Amino acid sequence: MLLKKGSEGNDVKKLQKFLKLKDDGDFGDKTVDAVKKWQKENGLKDDGFVGIITWEKMFPVHIIKEDVVIPKNSLLNIEKLKGHIPDRVIVQIPEAAEKFNITTNLRLAHFLAQCSHESGGFKVVSENLNYSVHGLKKIFSKYFPGNLAESYAKNPEKIASKVYGSRMGNGDESTKEGFKFRGRGYIQLTGKDNYSLFDKFVDDDILSNPDLISTKYPLASAGWFFNYNNLWKICDKGADDATVTAVTKRVNGGTIGLDHRLKEFKKIYSLLS
Repeated sequence: MLLKKGSEGNDVKKLQKFLKLKDDGDFGDKTVDAVKKWQKENGLKDDGFVGIITWEKMFPVHIIKEDVVIPKNSLLNIEKLKGHIPDRVIVQIPEAAEKFNITTNLRLAHFLAQCSHESGGFKVVSENLNYSVHGLKKIFSKYFPGNLAESYAKNPEKIASKVYGSRMGNGDESTKEGFKFRGRGYIQLTGKDNYSLFDKFVDDDILSNPDLISTKYPLASAGWFFNYNNLWKICDKGADDATVTAVTKRVNGGTIGLDHRLKEFKKIYSLLS
């Protein structure tokens, strides 16, 4: 996640309440100053940006208890992950497992391995779109012909609004829905259509509060992705390299990072087994 000057919404309100400011949900100059002061007092870089490190220090996740609730009729060995997978991830597993058919340790191992790789070890929960001119031409060349990239570079909102506009259920570039529904969560759920489908499985209003995907539902949204796209059918084939490769192709669209995904799967499956 990333909250900064200009951000709006419930997460900003929560932040402002924590800092004892007027909770109007508008990340303005007073909020920036208060964040910088708090960061400096707590040994963090006082840049006024609230990323996942600052957020988790402000709102620490409770450590998982020994009597962690395992989904009914499940043989998931979740407790064996303690000390190897972040506690903030472990506490999300039971709900994701129950809602999205993570019914075996094999499925859980495939799932967590992909989530770990895609999120840089469960650290990245929001898509980084801060591309340079070179980056835009390399990754999104068809959207930026000629010198067009120069007027978009280093502006994530403009970039996402353009490259994700008029597709995946998003309105055109002018609506900025491409940015509003950019990739979030451990598998980078992207596009208004996907947000709308996931919204049916939770009580919160995801379309009005899309940042909840990164702050509250990073694992559940990834579980929905696996379940909706029937990845379990592939996961159930086994624990061999070929199966991990097949799952990777469905998640990534290719085999980028395959060696690390294989390493993560073998580590996690060994723990769960």
